Amino acid sequence: MFEHDFWEIASYVVTVIGLPLAIALFLFEQRKQRANEEDEVYQLLSNAYNDFLKVVIDNADLHLRSNLPATDLTPEQRERMLAIFDMLISLLERAYLTAWSPDMTPAQARRWNSWEDFMREWIRRDDFYRRLPELLRGEDPEFADYLRALARDERGEETPRDRS
Repeated sequence: MFEHDFWEIASYVVTVIGLPLAIALFLFEQRKQRANEEDEVYQLLSNAYNDFLKVVIDNADLHLRSNLPATDLTPEQRERMLAIFDMLISLLERAYLTAWSPDMTPAQARRWNSWEDFMREWIRRDDFYRRLPELLRGEDPEFADYLRALARDERGEETPRDRS
């Protein structure tokens, strides 16, 4: 008799306490895993931006980190600059597609804000800004719209594409 009552009570304990606890633990682990994956994506994107900055440094003659646009560039230098801007747009688009969401958590929004800061910094460069129409050709439409909106906000004017 004791054995039957014991097992019946144990089954109730498992049902009432153990099962909800197991579900809660499962959900907690899933959330933790998702956060780890988001951190990993952010780190990979950050590493890619650092690699991009190495390319910028290797091309110091283009003055891409200065606030003043480079003047009197040779055709070869202009071609390199355009290629570097293409690399940048590709990287920013990848960041947008993987890290931006209309309903971000506070942690996601903090990560995204750093990418938006990078975008704004580059938009402030006249040589990058003037090339936006050609750089955004063929890119993801939502990303292109987002970057154009940032450009309007940052520059206080319509983007070159908007004027045409």
